Amino acid sequence: MGETENPATSAAPVPEPRVRAPRRGGYAWRYFGDMRSGLMAPQLLLLQVCHPVVGAGVRDHSDFRATPWARLVRTLLSLSTVIYGGQLAAEAEAKRLLGVHSAMRGVDPAGRRYHALDPEAYHWVHATLVKGPVDAQRLFGRGMSEEEVEGYYQEMRGVGRVWGIGPRHLPRDWTGFLRYYETMVEDRLELNESVSAVLEELRRPARPFRWIPGPLWWPFAALASRYARLVTIGTLDPVLRQRLALDWSARDERSLRRFARLVRLLSALVPPPLRIAGSLAIAYWATHGPATDPRTRRPLGAE
Repeated sequence: MGETENPATSAAPVPEPRVRAPRRGGYAWRYFGDMRSGLMAPQLLLLQVCHPVVGAGVRDHSDFRATPWARLVRTLLSLSTVIYGGQLAAEAEAKRLLGVHSAMRGVDPAGRRYHALDPEAYHWVHATLVKGPVDAQRLFGRGMSEEEVEGYYQEMRGVGRVWGIGPRHLPRDWTGFLRYYETMVEDRLELNESVSAVLEELRRPARPFRWIPGPLWWPFAALASRYARLVTIGTLDPVLRQRLALDWSARDERSLRRFARLVRLLSALVPPPLRIAGSLAIAYWATHGPATDPRTRRPLGAE
């Protein structure tokens, strides 16, 4: 008879760490809400809706086309709460998001049934949020060291767990995450109606408030649109850029590099704590504003 493996001596699986929101002063705290990460926001939205499930859900259940700025504000409030609001605030916001998305289902234009909480789609949204700040630091800053990237990824992996993503859907390390990300870009992303809507909004941004006169808004919008499109299209994987039929020239590349140098120069003048001040203010409003229960208010980043 063959020997029976002794459970006491067999290799035990590595246990999953506690599901934890980012803590004060950690890598996610330092980099996710950096003002330079905000420049990647249109690219992240574009990448998200390239997934067929997300694209169909936005088309059928979102008011993005009618009120893009209101949707942006809600997104900022939600993300800032999860990253900077502390454990209890992050868990409460994650529960709210699950409830909001649980009823979002339907059939896309290709006849495929979808549900907003499809694990692959939910993970892909999280993945874009993980990678965006890393790309922002590389393009607009000094970049992150290998240790910083790995530490940041592990903290953002914890955010995925707070959101309810199972550990088997989250690669164990940054190297595994990059393999997953590249596979998704190669095999799953596509052009759809929501992608076209995002690109149209980039070309002609809507006024955030109706009372802003058009003659005052459109010159600013034209300038913002130019640089938003440069960052969005220029930071896409060339394979995806081609799939979406987006033109990109050597002149565009030079313009993006010049803009990146300008951002690096200006951001170097801002002390690091102030680079996340906007995100901290948004998180504080989301967790301490007039509509919140005073009994639930805690310092940002608290357990």
